Amino acid sequence: MNIIVITGASSGIGVEFALQLDNVFQNIDEIWMIARRKKEMLEIAQHLEHTTRVLDMDVTKEEQIERLKKLLADEKPVIRMLVNCAGYGILGDFSASNIHEELGMIEVNCKALTQMTHLCLPYMKKNSRIIQLASSAAFLPQPNFAVYAATKAYVYSFSRALNQELRHKKIYVTAVCPGPVDTPFFDIAEKTGSSLAVKKLTLVRADQVVEKAIEDSYYKRERSVYGKWIKSFEILAKMIPHGILLKGMRFLK
Repeated sequence: MNIIVITGASSGIGVEFALQLDNVFQNIDEIWMIARRKKEMLEIAQHLEHTTRVLDMDVTKEEQIERLKKLLADEKPVIRMLVNCAGYGILGDFSASNIHEELGMIEVNCKALTQMTHLCLPYMKKNSRIIQLASSAAFLPQPNFAVYAATKAYVYSFSRALNQELRHKKIYVTAVCPGPVDTPFFDIAEKTGSSLAVKKLTLVRADQVVEKAIEDSYYKRERSVYGKWIKSFEILAKMIPHGILLKGMRFLK
């Protein structure tokens, strides 16, 4: 049985991946959607052509990861694609933040992503793909978005290194690095702070980011960056010392 596994599949970019991959692949038997919100996933599943398995689980809970581990061991599917979209961000001054929410970002964005990747790899074969949702925040430290940017820098670095490790197995990893995307992400992120106005000006649609990510994964590219503004930001972050850029960002607040 050939399957696609998508985490964070109840909203935003995770939903968009489910919708687009449902149309792209003809040799897939099932799509496994993973998130905490079962109702939302069941509603999305009604629109998919492929047989869809809805797994309502929290990827940070060890006992629920064990449930998935047992399911994989029992069914022994071939995972043709793993898409790790589960994650969140919180804007605001770190010193005034809720530390449990800050640590939660590390749990979901880093630890859970790493654990899911390790759990799924034994079920992947030649020409399987892994798509990891990083962020353009990975390119440069982000004041007032400090922990989130650090977690996405981890995802970006981890994904690029893993891509090199797995190439001899012909398994390919793509880190997706979008800028601001028009999803419910900012409903959570802006509970304690607000985005720079320039970020709102660069807002793009989720379907655009996902379409580019699927294309880049198909062509075995190690990263996927959508849009001229974010591509320009990536180049700036490579060319200009971060200290200078960080000083400049203070004047944009």
